[in-house]
Amino acid sequence: MIRKTLITLAVLIVILVGIGFWLTRPEQPELTLDEVSGTDPVINEEKGRLIPSFQIVDPIGWPDQAVPIAAEGLAVGRFAEGLDHPRVIYTLPNGDVLVALTRGPKWEGGGIEGAAMRYFMKRVGAYGDSANQIMLLRDEDGDGVAEERHVLLANLESPSGIGWHDGALYVANHNALLAFPYALGADKVMGGSTKLMDLPPAGNHWMRNIKINPDGAQIYVAVGSASNVGERGMEVEQGRATIWEYNLETNRQRPFAQGLRNANGMDFSPWTGELWTTVNERDGLGPDMVPDYLTNVPVGVQYGWPWIYWKDTFDRRVKAPMPAYLAEYTRKPEYALGSHVAALGLVFNNEGHRMGTKFSSGAFIARHGSWNRGPAVGYDVVYVAFDDRGNPIGLPVPVLTGFLTGDGDTYGRPTWVEWAGDGALLVSDDAAGIIWRVVAPSAEPAAAIARVKGERLRARSALGGDAGASFGAQDYARTQPQQ
Repeated sequence: MIRKTLITLAVLIVILVGIGFWLTRPEQPELTLDEVSGTDPVINEEKGRLIPSFQIVDPIGWPDQAVPIAAEGLAVGRFAEGLDHPRVIYTLPNGDVLVALTRGPKWEGGGIEGAAMRYFMKRVGAYGDSANQIMLLRDEDGDGVAEERHVLLANLESPSGIGWHDGALYVANHNALLAFPYALGADKVMGGSTKLMDLPPAGNHWMRNIKINPDGAQIYVAVGSASNVGERGMEVEQGRATIWEYNLETNRQRPFAQGLRNANGMDFSPWTGELWTTVNERDGLGPDMVPDYLTNVPVGVQYGWPWIYWKDTFDRRVKAPMPAYLAEYTRKPEYALGSHVAALGLVFNNEGHRMGTKFSSGAFIARHGSWNRGPAVGYDVVYVAFDDRGNPIGLPVPVLTGFLTGDGDTYGRPTWVEWAGDGALLVSDDAAGIIWRVVAPSAEPAAAIARVKGERLRARSALGGDAGASFGAQDYARTQPQQ
């Protein structure tokens, strides 16, 4: 009896250990990255395991003279190196390049979550003292390498967003949008700052990226959420998961778009003039969900965070009551960039770019990579083609790869993209402290993309009947109807 009892206990222990191992083993993906990318990605309602999928990829820096792998027809070189965690890049009208040398405020959260966040962020090089500077880089001789560097602004508070218009330099700290007087060509900002608006500070997502409307009348400010899915309560999410619009003429602000967990790069479509953004979606639902995305941002749009993702899939983990009619108003994103790729910087092709005909009608996106999925994905720069009516098509096309070593490490992490004054594409690599310069050496400066034009909708004298019968669908549809 003793022997039988011991054997039974041993079998039970083995079974329990096996169950425990299965429950705590990070979940592996079942879908390819292509299946969760593009205009029609696979969207599942997943729950994930007790231990979410993860893979920590340690940045080790680039060997001397080494560079990423550029797509065929493109060449890559080092525009600037030895920088202290460069994130956002912004090119001034005179060709000078500004870069934010910055890290987020130190994570002060306590308990297991705080300790875990500090550990993960240290491993990937994102935790530590922030330089809190805006640096000016100048390529005076036009050889594709910045030989001058000047600290334009210092003593900021985790700055990220940068913009300039009509003699004013705009900088977004993690907690405020500021304006400084600045004349193009100066090596330092001499005047003091004016606070335009307070911003919700820090949180899980601390970057506050900005984009100035082409006419200079409005500034758009992206503010990410303070949590994954509102697990700290929705009170702390007030003003977050939102793109704000600040009107420089009236000095007033309003929420422009909401329900975007962590909007990052922003740019205006050259086809329509509409604002577009990249968004990092939620974690903890397994390695295949939820895709980060690229989408347009109509005024007043709602993308559903935290209750809904991808228009009509509900996240059962959210405990806060869902606002009335949210499901009816939630909008489907335009384009999936893959799950847990951490899409950040975004630029559309502009007039004068020198990326060649293969990359001449679309958007370039830096995918920073995330530790919320194994195997690791992202860690690259991709191109998304658009059709002649301004709609994304196809799958992301690699532009800059080779960041991952294949041995569980990475040489760097692409963060932001911006056009240089000479038409080259600049890419910041925050983990390696480098700004890369990508160009098609034989390409001439490109012409501007043709703007989509159409007549205004005709006024209707009365309601009733088929509204669509009053208009020519081919004139007003975003996509060309089938004949």
